[in-house]
Amino acid sequence: MGRELEYKLHISDEQTLAAILNDPKIAAARQGDWQERRMKTAYYDSPDRRFSARLWTFRHRMEGEKSVVCVKTPTEDFHTRGEYQVEADGVNPDSIEALLLAGAPQELVYLYGAGDVAPICGAEFMRKSCMLRFEDGSLAELAGDRGILRGETEIIGFIELELELYGGTPDKMLEFVAYLKERYSLREQRLSKFARAKMLK
Repeated sequence: MGRELEYKLHISDEQTLAAILNDPKIAAARQGDWQERRMKTAYYDSPDRRFSARLWTFRHRMEGEKSVVCVKTPTEDFHTRGEYQVEADGVNPDSIEALLLAGAPQELVYLYGAGDVAPICGAEFMRKSCMLRFEDGSLAELAGDRGILRGETEIIGFIELELELYGGTPDKMLEFVAYLKERYSLREQRLSKFARAKMLK
């Protein structure tokens, strides 16, 4: 676990997403088979919003049958975040301890406090993903997501594409992001799923 470098691109409709996922450049760079998983995420915070005040994201996600607890922390660069995640059955003292062992900042102990955290919003979506290997040997995960963001009572739909660097330098991934933006007239989605869900009523 450590620093995450990720780009999100807003997709206007499912036809555009399908065209992108069938792009010849993706087919040429794809390593292995496509993976499809249903994701269900609950974002947690305390009543006084300690996590949000520090721009941290604290979530529990079901990735198919796998249960994962994750904390993300801000960095000086918009496109990067600290990311620490562990397989755990939910948000509890054991998963907090596991996150600390995985390298999460000690401040997590204070933010979790006495365990007065609860879901404040969420997301449910289908993810179709694959690994890309670029000509310089760098690796990135490409994921097409379509689903809903959920507030307390309000729900909105979304479609987006994510590219996350998994190994090597970012140069070729950034070139590929620029290609997709130009080829499909895409704009960058600068808000995370959590940030958008949190704005819902």
